[in-house]
Amino acid sequence: MSHKTTPKNQRAVTTVPRGSDRPEDEWLPIPQLATYGLQHVLTMYGGIIAVPLIIGNAAGATPEQIVMLVTASLFVGGFATILQSVGLPFFGSKLPLVQGVSFAGVATMLAILSGPGNDLTTVFGAVIIASLIGLVIAPFFARIIRFFPPVVTGVVITAIGLTLIPVAANWAMGGNAEADDYGSLTNILLAFITFAVILIFSKVGSATLSRLSILLGLVVGTIVGAVMGVADFSKVGSGAPVAFPDFLGFGAPSFDVAAIISMFIVVLVIKTETAADIIAVGEIVGSPVDRKRIASGLRADMISSAVAPLFGGFTQSAFAQNVGLVALTGIRSRFVVAASGVIMVLLGLLPILGEVIAAVPMPVLGGAGMILFGTVGGSGIRNLKNVSYQGNMNLVIVSASLAFAMIPVVKEDFYHSFPEWFQTIFHSGISSAAVMAVLLNILFNELKFGNTKNPSVFAAKPVRILTPTDLRELREGDVFIDGRFLDPDGEEIPVVPDEKVEEIREAIECGEITDTAEVKAIAEGEKPLPRQNAKSAGTASRKDAATRENGASHTS
Repeated sequence: MSHKTTPKNQRAVTTVPRGSDRPEDEWLPIPQLATYGLQHVLTMYGGIIAVPLIIGNAAGATPEQIVMLVTASLFVGGFATILQSVGLPFFGSKLPLVQGVSFAGVATMLAILSGPGNDLTTVFGAVIIASLIGLVIAPFFARIIRFFPPVVTGVVITAIGLTLIPVAANWAMGGNAEADDYGSLTNILLAFITFAVILIFSKVGSATLSRLSILLGLVVGTIVGAVMGVADFSKVGSGAPVAFPDFLGFGAPSFDVAAIISMFIVVLVIKTETAADIIAVGEIVGSPVDRKRIASGLRADMISSAVAPLFGGFTQSAFAQNVGLVALTGIRSRFVVAASGVIMVLLGLLPILGEVIAAVPMPVLGGAGMILFGTVGGSGIRNLKNVSYQGNMNLVIVSASLAFAMIPVVKEDFYHSFPEWFQTIFHSGISSAAVMAVLLNILFNELKFGNTKNPSVFAAKPVRILTPTDLRELREGDVFIDGRFLDPDGEEIPVVPDEKVEEIREAIECGEITDTAEVKAIAEGEKPLPRQNAKSAGTASRKDAATRENGASHTS
């Protein structure tokens, strides 16, 4: 149904239960619940199957085990979605939020797997314990969420994308460095074909095709791979038509302290993202969201994450793309999302879907990963764009944290002389970035004592000014829009009267003016010059007056 007609038709056929005035409680006819629920599943399907594919292949899992991971992710994600949207006492936000495997933990889980003696059971054990701790602290998280402002979450999300790019490149080459065809032209060509198909679907066609571009790219890439002889479908259909996910199918979880600490950092990031999604979807549907509702939503997140590894799943979180779908379609009913949860549960009972997914060639995953991981990094950069960098040390926080994140990526043996527990935590770029960003944010933004009024030259963006008679300070990328000069970052470059230029420049050089907003206020007469320069400004004005008077007398 088109975007133009959906909201109108939806309101005509929905009903809100008696005693409720919340728009998310609207009930739709069963066919519409199923249709719109399927739309939610298709929107997030590519994301939910990506994590088990990534982790399964990194762990050296067999095709049968990858099938188990994929079906378990769908199965558990479905129940998590139902719990989040329908809710139980103390569990679930009762908002239209789709739950699925979180991408935030991928880099950390890969780091855990690379540790000596670690395997999938180590990952599962770390997820269980970290999630249970997250469940316990859910009611108190609103108090510590301030330690995860956009400057921190933006760094972490960016680090997730950047640290996973090498993974995508490895897949594009074939995934197995010991294989004879590793890095062959065939593998890399298939990866770039998949990459191109995703870009084409993202640009051409309907909005539906654009949203499904990752999934469609995987399908087309796999078909091309089959033609090229690098896709093996011989095991598709070899299993039972219907099967429940195995309980402890990979064995009992094992518990490693360093892995748990590393995964707990990821859990804090996941809780931050889910809390933001709860607030965002509440605003979209027009329903109030308080601390109690956030805590209930986080409890649903954490209990689902703790149970998931028992069946072969991973950490669960709200999917932001589905929050965007709610805004796009105007369909606010939480029961539509619950219907998508039912569909995911049913898909999780069909092993043949996992068998098809397990047959996807590694270079196809590499082509999709280039865009998928790059998009994650781009999302983090978009968040960082909204962070203020003037008059503070946020640029140092971002720069140092991202540099810290890239150390284990560009130099894998950097921490090999450190204890194993330290290696497990900091061998992950995302854990490294999160630890550094949180600590630096506390140091510079929470602990105000000792902060200078003149931040480091690396942190503060230089204050620029222009004069009405001299525009030579304009640089490449500056634009003039709606009567204002803007720099390439979209920040205004204030125009200062000629008679105030010297004093304002002196104040900038002395560090008494550190913000373009101050310059603008002074130029418009809303704020006086700083005290030290006000005196010199008065002196200069008197000298100018005397000069003009003498000049006038000389002329006469």
